[in-house]
Amino acid sequence: MNREEYEAKRQARYERLIAAAEKAEQESAATLDQARKMADIIPFGQPILVGHHSERRDRNYRERIHNKHRRGFELQEKAEYYRRRAEATQNNNAIFSDDPDAVEKIGGKLAQLEARQARMVLVNKLIRKNDRAALEELGYTTTAIEELFKPDFCGRVGYPDYALQNNNANIRKLKKRAQEIEEQQATPDKDETIGAVRVEWRPSENRIRVYFPARVDLDTFKAL
Repeated sequence: MNREEYEAKRQARYERLIAAAEKAEQESAATLDQARKMADIIPFGQPILVGHHSERRDRNYRERIHNKHRRGFELQEKAEYYRRRAEATQNNNAIFSDDPDAVEKIGGKLAQLEARQARMVLVNKLIRKNDRAALEELGYTTTAIEELFKPDFCGRVGYPDYALQNNNANIRKLKKRAQEIEEQQATPDKDETIGAVRVEWRPSENRIRVYFPARVDLDTFKAL
């Protein structure tokens, strides 16, 4: 998948989510309008006539109104959910495996993390030497330097070991992911038929499609 195809896919995802949001909004408005019209039939302030032959019918009718209100508000929430997802496809910084520039983008993040790791190691070394002038040359302000020399609750100064360990762990994770994406993107798409089941392997789209000749049973559905 090239850059143009990926952007087209991303735009199509955005449009599907917006369409789903608009559909949910329309259904919500229609459902709430139905509930309002049903409620208008009941005289204002009219209580349920307990013991009257109409009691059961009245209770069922009011329950239907309640259910329509609830469904209408659920559809509103659904519409908001789809709109948030649509916005995320346009604005987020996540790196997807089917992005043709994924490895390059991960490389950019790796460079930042590795630079941070090297800086933390250097700063700790300068702190041990009590070399404040060198820290100033690195761009640290007087206040920031004082904070670096201030012991934490364990008596540690500078960047604590866990900060370096966590950053290093993130570096390893990104390197591993970059390798996995490279292998995935190098794997060609293929189709396969297993019995009556057709399988489309699509590493380029980061998905697998499985087509059954008929509706699957519940156990198979759960396994999938």
